[in-house]
Amino acid sequence: MLASFSEFKFYQSFRIPVDEADNLRFLIEKETEVGKNEYIEDGKLLDISLTGLGFVTKDRINVGTEVTISLQFKKQHLDLTGRVVRAFYNHIEDEELIYGVEIDDEPKIQKFLENFISSFSLDRLKECLIDSALRERYTKASDGFEMFSLLLSLFKDITHFGDQEGFLENMLEEVTRVMNAQRASLFLINADKNELEAVAALGVEKDNLKFDYRLGIAGSVFTTGVALNIDSEKVQERYNDVFDRKFEFETKSIICHPIHNREDKIIGVIEVINKRNQDRFTVEDEKTMKVLALVFSSVFHNYSPMSEVSQIRRFSRPFDRKYALIGKTPHMGSLRNSIIKLKDLDTPLLIQGEKGVGKTLYAQVIHHEGNRGLKGFAAIDCNSKDRDKLARELWGPNEEECKLTSCKGGVVYLRNIDQLPLAYQDKLHEVLTAGRLDESRMTFDVRIIASSTQDLGKLVDDGQFDRDLYEYLNKTFIYMEPLRRRIEDLELLVDYFLKIECREQGLLLKNIAPKMIDKLKDYDWPGNIKELRQMVSRAVLYNPKSHVIAEIDFQTSASPLVDIGMKQRMFGDLPFVGDFHIPLKDRIAIVEREMILSEIKRNNGNKSKAAKEMGISREALRKKLLISRDVLDTLEEQFPEQQKKAA
Repeated sequence: MLASFSEFKFYQSFRIPVDEADNLRFLIEKETEVGKNEYIEDGKLLDISLTGLGFVTKDRINVGTEVTISLQFKKQHLDLTGRVVRAFYNHIEDEELIYGVEIDDEPKIQKFLENFISSFSLDRLKECLIDSALRERYTKASDGFEMFSLLLSLFKDITHFGDQEGFLENMLEEVTRVMNAQRASLFLINADKNELEAVAALGVEKDNLKFDYRLGIAGSVFTTGVALNIDSEKVQERYNDVFDRKFEFETKSIICHPIHNREDKIIGVIEVINKRNQDRFTVEDEKTMKVLALVFSSVFHNYSPMSEVSQIRRFSRPFDRKYALIGKTPHMGSLRNSIIKLKDLDTPLLIQGEKGVGKTLYAQVIHHEGNRGLKGFAAIDCNSKDRDKLARELWGPNEEECKLTSCKGGVVYLRNIDQLPLAYQDKLHEVLTAGRLDESRMTFDVRIIASSTQDLGKLVDDGQFDRDLYEYLNKTFIYMEPLRRRIEDLELLVDYFLKIECREQGLLLKNIAPKMIDKLKDYDWPGNIKELRQMVSRAVLYNPKSHVIAEIDFQTSASPLVDIGMKQRMFGDLPFVGDFHIPLKDRIAIVEREMILSEIKRNNGNKSKAAKEMGISREALRKKLLISRDVLDTLEEQFPEQQKKAA
């Protein structure tokens, strides 16, 4: 009989009030300072639940005090131990305090409560359930509404039900009657198929009710977690509901609420359709839906789908998703939170970060998980050398080639927007703000996401980027840190890429030895995540028979695992300059030395003339060469391998 209390446990304590007429015997002892137990003479039991109980006394008891409790109802006796977790007054002038005791012995309490509640009358059952259902944050008892039939039916069914499907059908019938509605459906997510599927429905065969989890009103509630109560005008304007098209229904009003499991993940929705004789469901109906969502959440609190192919982040493992942000550093947590905030907006988004940090991946995640995820994702490389192709992709004249018009309802990603020619920037701003290519063309509906490796604000100040376009793109902004600033994520990234590479190459899963992971963390990764993935790919390719990759040679072998030319392109062939472990002043001294020597060579060895052309004195030139020589000598002693590499 106590199935319902077990179901409700996660959501609220479901406290059962105790009356004097119940003849429930209650004794409580507390531990004294000298380690002995003493009875609390005036202790009076107020309520009891699966997780604890409440009692009142004039005695003063510290929170954290261990207590021993004895309960007896009819022939059943129960001894428990617990801990005082709260103490409070009902009124400030009261002499008595109310104490809450936490007890961790659910099986014993459940059996005791079953016998205790079986003695209740139907009226008392109803009052008990209503009080419990309205006590917590979902609604307020003072709001009050008539739910006798619904709640009493719920209590009878949920405490005796063995046929869950029959219970759900009966519940939906009662829901439509109490809310004076035409239809009702209950959907749960199928993570393998990425669909919301009806587990119970009235007015239509439930087997036909399945659809992509992002579609329609139910999809909106499922993906956002925000309950909706809308009338027919907004139904047609915003959602064009999938069922109306499929079953030729006419939806005049709809109210929909998310359902959660014990992990507080949204697992489905309850949807009630067409309020009879009214254009919209009432505020009282909204309160009823809060309780209904609690009821169905309690029934499915153990439902926790997991799938290797799921597109839904909370129901799939990150290693099995096509688009996943890997990492546990605070920055990665912040990026994930930003996805929830930004994914369903239509405003432009600017993503800034170094080359290879994952800007394109972030844009794809935003698109895939947002309400435009069912439509297309088109990327335009603004750094393209083919200017004619770039112009066609931006504004036609062929509508199929123009990605702004061909990607209807989707996302257009402007990669490397900082490289867009100045001549194109003003026109692009004009096109985007107008929402059309010219007065004679159709309007387009796309969300713009742009990325940049440079600080666009600085480019604007330097006159190298259009200010209006920058302000348009910068309505929402994301900065992605380089890998060297979140190096703690490297091990997770390596595991992720190892799994992908081994699968693609048909090999058993490999690991990289811990000492090699430390070596990887000591590298500064100028190419960021992109360079790391390439390194892992090479490591797997070069070690096909090794289950544990114990040796990683970055740059000294004939087949280095990282692109040694990357640093050379950034810093040239100068030794030590690309090593971020070396102090900046020493690296600058080496660069400065190279520039001075180059200038002396250009002036045929005349140091005085070279100093004059560089705007310094002959003595300053001499001192700079001496200082830089000392720096080089010191570094060559500390890092002889780098000198060999440079040679």
